[in-house]
Amino acid sequence: MLAAFFPGTFDPITLGHVDLVQRASQLFDEVVVAVGVNDEKSALFTLNERISMIENVIDNMSNVRVIQFDGLAVVAAKEQGCGVILRGVRDAGDVSFEKQLAHMNRELASDIDTLWMSPSPCFSAISSTIVRQIIRMGGDASQFVPKYVAEKLK
Repeated sequence: MLAAFFPGTFDPITLGHVDLVQRASQLFDEVVVAVGVNDEKSALFTLNERISMIENVIDNMSNVRVIQFDGLAVVAAKEQGCGVILRGVRDAGDVSFEKQLAHMNRELASDIDTLWMSPSPCFSAISSTIVRQIIRMGGDASQFVPKYVAEKLK
């Protein structure tokens, strides 16, 4: 069985994230959406709220499950039995950062590969950071997130 580990803070999960999860679920036997704790980010939602939102959004994807993790993604991927870490890349800036992560992860666990996927073009400008900024400034970000999440943002 080939399983992919898709780590992130998902604060909140966006349509770009959902696009990647849906497409990955067609490529892998299992996709583990791993919600991590990142103390460097100012969270809009609690860890439990993020997990609940993702579970609601992926409810129709039978080979996708959601977990929480703390620490190194590569260690958590190995613990979950995943041979691939899935990362989304939107632009050259993402590629530069993700390349560094992939090299370090490969040094830490040579048996786990990193796969980069680009979101569909209509989602390539969406990021959780931008969604949080829109919300904090009183804007409407509903067009960038699943309907269930948009309801939670109100």
